[in-house]
Amino acid sequence: MKVVLITGAASGLGWELARACHVRGYALLLTDINATSLAERVDQLGGEQLLGIAGDITDPDIHSQLLQACNDKFGRLDLLINNAGITHRSPTIKTQPAVFRKVMAVDYHAPLELTLSALPLLRQSAGQVAAIGSMAGWMPVLGRAGYCAAKSALSQSFEVLRAEISKDGIGMLMVYPSFLDTPIDRNALGADGKLAGHARSTIGQIRGADWMAEQILLAVEQRRERLFPDRGSWFASLLWRIAPAFYYRKMSQRFADEML
Repeated sequence: MKVVLITGAASGLGWELARACHVRGYALLLTDINATSLAERVDQLGGEQLLGIAGDITDPDIHSQLLQACNDKFGRLDLLINNAGITHRSPTIKTQPAVFRKVMAVDYHAPLELTLSALPLLRQSAGQVAAIGSMAGWMPVLGRAGYCAAKSALSQSFEVLRAEISKDGIGMLMVYPSFLDTPIDRNALGADGKLAGHARSTIGQIRGADWMAEQILLAVEQRRERLFPDRGSWFASLLWRIAPAFYYRKMSQRFADEML
C-alpha cells in the first residue's frame, strides 16, 4: 500500500488530493495548520490507514513529528506532496516586509526543509516528491512580488534537488498550475498582513481543485517530471520571454485595479 503525506490537506487542492488518494486506497498522513478543519476531514474520510497531525508547516518540529509518525504508523513513505501555500495581493511598494517573509517561509523554506528531512524514508521506497509550484514562478504577476519570488525559489531549488536525488531512485514532480478555485486566493494577505480587501485578477481559465488533483496524481503515477496543466498560462510565460514589453502592457491592463 502506498503511503502519502500531504501538507495543507484540510482545504482546497490539498483536500481534493487527499480525497483522490483515499479513493485509490492509499494510506494517508495529512497535515494542516487548521486543527479543527483537519480533524473534520480525517473523520470525513475515515479508515485505519489514515492519520492527521495539525501544525504550522514552517515549524521544523512539525516536520520531525510528521516523519516520526509516518515511520511509526506506516513504516514507509512513498509520496510527499508539498501543497501548503499562501499568497498575497498587494503592490510591492506598499507591502510590509513581514508579509514577504511569511510567504517565503510557507511557500519556499517549509517545502524544501520538509523534503530534505523526508529523504531517508523516500530512499527506502524509491518514492517521489511532488511540489505545487506556480506559473507565477515563471513570469511576473503584478501585486504578487513575494509569491512570485517564493514560487521561483521553490522551482529552482527543486529542479536542482531533482538531479541530486535521482541517483537514489527518488522521483520529482514539479506542478505548475495557473489560477485555481481554492481558498489560497480567498485567504490572500494584503499589504498589512491582514486579508486582502479586493478581488483577485486572473490570467487564463480558472480550474477546479478536483480536476487539478486528478491531473497531479496521474502525473505521479506516470512518474513525470513536470506538469503544465494550463496551456494558456504556459503560453503567457512564453510571451513574457519573447515579448516582455507587450506582456507588461497586457498585465498592467488586466491587473490595474489591484495597483490602486
